Amino acid sequence: MKKKYIYIIFSLALIVLGCSEDTIEENGLGRLEGTVVEKVTNTPLANVKIVTSPSSSTVFTDETGSFSIETIATGEYSVQAELDGYTDAFEAVTILNEQTSTVIFELGEGNTTNRSPLVPQLLTPEDGSSDLDPTITFVWSSSKNDSDDITYTLELRNGSTNETQTLEVVSDTTTTINNLKLGTNYFWQVTASDAINDDVESSLSQFSTNSSPQNDYLYVRSINGNSVIFSGANDNTGDDTDENEVNFNEFQLTSESFNSFRPHRNIEISKIAFLRTVNGATQLHTMNLDGSGIKRITNSVPVNGFRITELNYTWAQNGGKLYYPSFDKLYSINPDGGALAMIYQTPDGSFISEVSAATFDDNLIAIKTNNSDGYNVRVYTVRLSSGTIENVVYENTPGAVTGIDLNANATQLVYSKDISGSQNAQYRQFNSRIFIYNLSSGTESAFNNGAVNGSNDFQPVWSPSEGEILFTRKPSNLNSESNVLVTPIANFSNDDLLFTNASMPDWK
Repeated sequence: MKKKYIYIIFSLALIVLGCSEDTIEENGLGRLEGTVVEKVTNTPLANVKIVTSPSSSTVFTDETGSFSIETIATGEYSVQAELDGYTDAFEAVTILNEQTSTVIFELGEGNTTNRSPLVPQLLTPEDGSSDLDPTITFVWSSSKNDSDDITYTLELRNGSTNETQTLEVVSDTTTTINNLKLGTNYFWQVTASDAINDDVESSLSQFSTNSSPQNDYLYVRSINGNSVIFSGANDNTGDDTDENEVNFNEFQLTSESFNSFRPHRNIEISKIAFLRTVNGATQLHTMNLDGSGIKRITNSVPVNGFRITELNYTWAQNGGKLYYPSFDKLYSINPDGGALAMIYQTPDGSFISEVSAATFDDNLIAIKTNNSDGYNVRVYTVRLSSGTIENVVYENTPGAVTGIDLNANATQLVYSKDISGSQNAQYRQFNSRIFIYNLSSGTESAFNNGAVNGSNDFQPVWSPSEGEILFTRKPSNLNSESNVLVTPIANFSNDDLLFTNASMPDWK
């Protein structure tokens, strides 16, 4: 029995000794370091109080914004940074045995006396607006709620493509966006930020653009070998720059699958007339102002003569008639294609290439004639009722003449002529210049608009107010690109480039 008790005691001793080898060691120690910077400027902040939870040593940042706690027990901590005038910041950190852990704090100014921006109210365009021009001025209310400067972010989303455009606007509550897509629904929202408090967002608003813009100009551009008719506008955004935006508000009116050119608009009947090549012939067409409703007007007697691209026609009788040339004859036709009639024939068999009608005198027209090579040009006015020639503007001078346009009262005629006098098989011009002829006095004056040698200014057109001239400018070298410009008559040197790779302008 005694031996049995000794065995039990010995076994218990072994168990106790064995357990003493598996006892839990004391917690390890690590190191914590970090920096504190100002949230907006990223500058270091000194004297920031650093405390931890669970509690450990309390330290302060130095002039570089740095701090360190050299010995801290391992474990999970929440570290707090405190500085008067700033919002407290918290960071979670894990301290590992014999390792250094790092935290970085960004302190923002305290909100005790600082107020968040007000929610912006969207003013223009109104929610649900439709048929808007593709140039939109966005206006919203101010979000200023204290002395902080506000930065706004406008987000504009295309409802069809979900493409999003973002613009930042500093300390202002309006901005303008140009060249939005036509016939498109848009969504917009404004966010206000004072860089201290949380950003605030406006409600979401929507609007839609119109299917076609109300542009002032028509012109032609070559695409894939065909002439295509476009409309465009002048940049009247009123910004601080002197130069207009080029190719502003462009809208394609005809398909590039057809060769369409020489557009002329008539406001009275809201139609655009133009020429189109059909089965090798050049036929007169009309369409609505947005390019829809294309109708062929001529048939048995097409537009014809020297070089189809040099031929021109005109609206007459307040949109009730169209006058167009076919070799040595001038025809009249209604916009619906009816009442075709020959109204004039040249006495010498010369080709009629261009015609222009006076707005306030239905009985007077100006025509340009030439031979089959485009030269031996004669420009004169004709009284239709009698066939009498009233004014001979140009004759017996070598060189090309391109473009004639009577003003509304038939007192002046604008045209261009190649002052180089060159006559060649390619009908190439070298120094075409614009001239204005006074029909009352019989005097011609040069339109000195800054054209330089080696360039051609031609196809001039009066503005509706007759205070400006719209024209095409093209370098004389082969295969050069033409552009459309406008010049005020009172300031010849102030040419404005409107449209590139463009010609045959119209402005009625």
